[in-house]
This record gives sequence, C-alpha cells and structure tokens, in this order.
Amino acid sequence: MSQSVLQVRDLVTRFDSERGQVRAVNGVSFDVRAGETLAIVGESGSGKSVTAMSLLRMVRPPGRIESGEIRFQGRDLLTLDEKEMREVRGGGISMIFQDPMSSLNPVMKIRTQLVEAMLSHGKFTGSQARGRAADLMGRVGIPDADARLADYPHAFSGGMRQRVMIAMALANDPEVVIADEPTTALDVTIQAQILDLLAELNRDLGTAIVLITHNLGVVARSCRRVAVMYGGHIVEEAPVDELFTAPRHPYTRALLAATPRLAASRRLPLVPIEGRPPDLVAPIPGCPYAPRCDVAEERCHEEHPPTYSDERAGRDWRCWVAGPDGGLPPAAEPDAPASREHPAGPETPLLEVDALVKTFPVKRRTSPLRRTTRYVSAVDGVSLSIAPGETVGLVGESGCGKSSVAKALLGIHPATSGTIRFDGRDVGVLRGADLAWYRSQTQLVFQDPMSSLNPRLTVGDAVREPLLVHGLAKGERARHRVAELLELVGLDPAVAARYPHEFSGGQRQRIVIARALAVDPRLLVCDEAVSALDVSLQAQIINLLQDLQRRLGLSYLFIGHDLATVRYISHRIMVMYLGQIVESGPSEEITANPQHPYTASLLSAVPEPDPARERQRERIVLGGDVPSPIDPPPACRFHSRCPIGPLTNPGRTVCATERPPLREVAPGQYAACHFPGELRRSGLDSAAR
Repeated sequence: MSQSVLQVRDLVTRFDSERGQVRAVNGVSFDVRAGETLAIVGESGSGKSVTAMSLLRMVRPPGRIESGEIRFQGRDLLTLDEKEMREVRGGGISMIFQDPMSSLNPVMKIRTQLVEAMLSHGKFTGSQARGRAADLMGRVGIPDADARLADYPHAFSGGMRQRVMIAMALANDPEVVIADEPTTALDVTIQAQILDLLAELNRDLGTAIVLITHNLGVVARSCRRVAVMYGGHIVEEAPVDELFTAPRHPYTRALLAATPRLAASRRLPLVPIEGRPPDLVAPIPGCPYAPRCDVAEERCHEEHPPTYSDERAGRDWRCWVAGPDGGLPPAAEPDAPASREHPAGPETPLLEVDALVKTFPVKRRTSPLRRTTRYVSAVDGVSLSIAPGETVGLVGESGCGKSSVAKALLGIHPATSGTIRFDGRDVGVLRGADLAWYRSQTQLVFQDPMSSLNPRLTVGDAVREPLLVHGLAKGERARHRVAELLELVGLDPAVAARYPHEFSGGQRQRIVIARALAVDPRLLVCDEAVSALDVSLQAQIINLLQDLQRRLGLSYLFIGHDLATVRYISHRIMVMYLGQIVESGPSEEITANPQHPYTASLLSAVPEPDPARERQRERIVLGGDVPSPIDPPPACRFHSRCPIGPLTNPGRTVCATERPPLREVAPGQYAACHFPGELRRSGLDSAAR
C-alpha cells in the first residue's frame, strides 16, 4: 500500500449561531493514500462538505477550525499562513465543487480561466500555460479542445462544464483532488463518464481523490475505501467490499437498505431511516445515531462508543452493539406493503395524450426586429396514457423534453399541437370554470421544495392557499383541512405555525405534497421530486407516495433520470430521447430486457450499490452529449450516438434515412428502433424479475 499523502487527525470545526455552537465536524480522522479514492458518505448535515472545506481552510466566519491536524507533504496546514495556503490550494490540493456553473466565471473565456489558474502558482510560463490548457481539455474528453477554449461557460452542457472544472483542478498537477458531490446533478450517462475520468486520474497519474457523495452506487463503482459520517463523526471506515458486504454500524446498514437497486424485486419495500439527523447544537451524550437506531441499547443513549478496529481487514467502527467482534444483530424486518401491482383490465385512461408537440421559437439576436428564425423541438409527437391508480415513469437525459411534457400537460406552456384528454374531456377546449376544474385535478410537485414554498408564509398558510384560491374552504374549516393534510403526509399539525427554513429537505417535500393534495387532485406530476434528496429521505418520500396512491387512488407521472428509483415506484416506464418516446413497457421488463439501445445504454450507466456486481458489469459508453433540439439528427434521432448504428455498422444507413415507428417488439414492450433487442444490457440478473 502506498504512503499516505494526506493525514487528518481529530479535526474539529464549529460554527457560532444564536442557539449556540454547531459542532459540524467533531473529531474526524482519516488517511488518504496516493492513487486511492476515499469516499466520505452520509446524509445532508452529517459534516461531509464542512470536512472538505476544512481541509483547504476555506471555512468562513462564523465557522472556524477549532483543533486537530491536517498534514500534507509533512506540513500541518493549520499552522501555515494565508500566503502558504494559497500555494497549497490548487497546487497541492484542488477541489471540484458540485455546481460548476457557480464555480466558473461567466464573463471569462475558458482559456483565460485555465491559464489564470496555472499562472497564479508560477509553475508554468504564459506560453506553457496556453499550450497546456488545450492538453487539459483533451485529457478530460472535451472534443475540439482548441476551439472550445474560446467559449464561455454558458456554451457548455452540465457534463462538459464539470469536465472543465476537473481540468482546472488538474491544471497544476495536484497530489490530492477533493470532489464534493461532483455528479449529483448529472444524468447517469454523464455521471458514468465523470466517474471513468476520475478513475483514470487514479490509475494514470496516481492522484489521490476524496469523493464526497450520498450515492452509494457511485461509491461501489469508483472507490477503494469508504468513511461513513454521521452527526459530525466518522462512525465506520472500511474497504468498499467489506463495508457493503458486512457493515458494522447500524447507520451504514440503514443507508444500504434505503437505496433502490436495479436487480432487486419491486415487491421488497425500501426501508427509510426514521427520525431526523441529530441537533448539532445540543448533541446527546451517547451515540449520535442512538435515537434513530433499531438495535440501540440503554448505554447507547448515555455514553459515546469507543473506536473498535480490525487491523487485518483495515476497518474501524464506533458502535456499542457491534462491539469489538463487529457483529450486529439482525435488522428488524420491515412491514410488507400491500400489493403495488396495478390491476390489469380495459380501464378507461384518466389521462390520454396523443401526438403532443411543443416547440419554442429561437429569435436572432443580431436582427433589429428579433425575428424568429428557428424552433426548438422540445416535444415531438409524444403519446401516452395513465390509468386511475397507475404510476407511469418518464426517464431520459437532461434536455430530452421530460419537463416540457409536464408543463404542457398542466398548461404552463400550452402545447403547440396534439390533444390532451383528461377523464374523457378535451383539455384544449376547456375554459373558465371547466379549466379551473382541470387545474385542480392535476398538480405538480417540483424537484426543489424550498423554491416551491414562499419563505415568508408559514407552512399552514402555504397549504391553505390553494383552498382559498379554489374556494374550497376558509376560516375554521380551512384550518381543520390543513391539519388533516399535514397529518396525511406524516407531519404533526402543530408545525403549521413554522416556516419552511425550519424543516429538513424531506419534510419540505412532504409539505409540498400536502399543498398539492389540498384540492383533491387525481393526477400528480412529480418532476424529479426525489432526485435532490439523500437516500434515506428519498425512501421516505417514495413510500409516502405509494401509501397515498393506495389510500386515495392517485395517479402519478413520475419524471426522473435515476432508473433504479423510477423502476421501483412505476408500473410502466417510458424512455424519452430528444423529444420522442423511444421505448415503453412494464417497468421490470424495461429494466431487465431493454429493446432500444438508448435504454440499454442508460441502464448500463446506472451505478448499483454492489461492488462485486459493478466490477462484472459491462458498460455501454455513449459518445458526446445529446444533440441540439434546434437541429436534431434526421430519421432515428439516436443514430448519431448509437453503439449498434451507422457509427459502428456503416451498412445500416436505414437508421439515418428512415424514422423507426414505435411498435410492439415484445409482449407489452414498444420500441422505436430498426434493430430492437440487439443490444442487451449486461450485468443484470434477470432472475430479479
């Protein structure tokens, strides 16, 4: 094993607040070795990002690093002055942030930003830095690197901007790269490319990487060791295979149980972690996880557990119950849910969409009249139906038109053409009271609950607002209805007097769902409703949605890019690419036996929380980004990226000349492909069906 390049010992970082000191990082210790990727995982608020910022002494007031050691190249970084630290930042240790757009200067060209990063450390001359900028762009897989250096950040896709950030992080050949949630907001295909790139840095350059994430699939795919954080402490650290196979802390086991898996049966329930993360202002005297632990003993609540070690296996854990032998008692068996299968039969659809088209005009900026010259074809001929009590999943990469479909259905962006029928009525001709009725029957749940709630309204006022707008209740009756709705989504009615910022992300999403239910809708459109949540909160919201469906008979259009999550909650899945549906069918059939190569590509890119399976799976790597919807490829829109199309089989000109119809190619499965079923996804156990 190579020598440690970064050693952290007893790191303590605290923030001053009106309520007292927030103990964000409380005695954290770990080592990172050259050529190794160490993952730091845990829920939001566990201290992962504060740890990362502490390593580079980037914690700002009212926060401060109170004690500990951070040793890099033999020097304790906490003893360096600010000038010496500037040499370390970017030169010895660099950082990749979660949102590249907020990290890149929008008014500077990419070349200028890369060159500036190199010149600031004095390792390269101006001419060397300019030449190296193109090399860096090529190394991170950006095509036509010389030309793209002249572009501004807004001209790049999300995945390409993240590649630029990685290039900037590598500009001065650092020994350690800290990657803070670098793939959270990316599609699975772009995420796979970024993970492969980080793996190359490990292998080819010997760069040590600290990967901060809450996605356990990402950890299984790309990391060698894992440190699990909870309440500002590292509660377990182990090699990735041993941690996933035999976790020795109940929190680690709970995180794994809450994670959806592509190869697992949909009939097995997700097991959310009940309760909330600890209050870091007033921590309990014992184990911080004890109030949420299903195997906690009396002393777990009274005394903090010591650190137990297994030096032969290279793992540490802090748990009274597991003790020195590391053995945890069996977890409590979750209650089996009621059947989630949608009853078959010739039921009249609740929602019918036929040949939906939505285009947006693009105006020429240089024209004094700003005339429309071209159109973005966001949705091109989409047809779908949703039955009462059914969940239909809609998946695809960013830019494929998923959200445009949702907004067209709800009238936020009126459809350009096509028909939408709800409960047998043509939505396009509804006016006045009839249109208000339709809007009350269909509600939207957005990805970010905080931006969906008015921060100046109490939770009670936010939930009461739709009741007043639609004239359904007021006064005392409205107050009682608000209490019923909060209780329906699992919240205490007493929280109605509190404001949104006082709640966790999962609780805020419950509030948004309660508000959507206020008008007694029959269809909820969930647009990436759980993609920004930790796995434990995600499991809670998914279980809540399924419970509401059983109790109220709701129908869902569930939009997402995480196929494991969409598969778990959906009865049927529709796969969208560049404005068109390319495959649809029962969720388990789609994921076990994909017929369209795009679906197979998406599935192969989904990281699963199983290191052994990840090493055996074959990947289908797609080149480039989704083509521009302003000028989509002719015929089959996927043919310019297809691994079985003209790129690899020049004789298949039909893919570039004829648009394939969406036709039934297997029982219940429909695919728009001239060669359906040819490209099977590797590595999925079909017995999971």
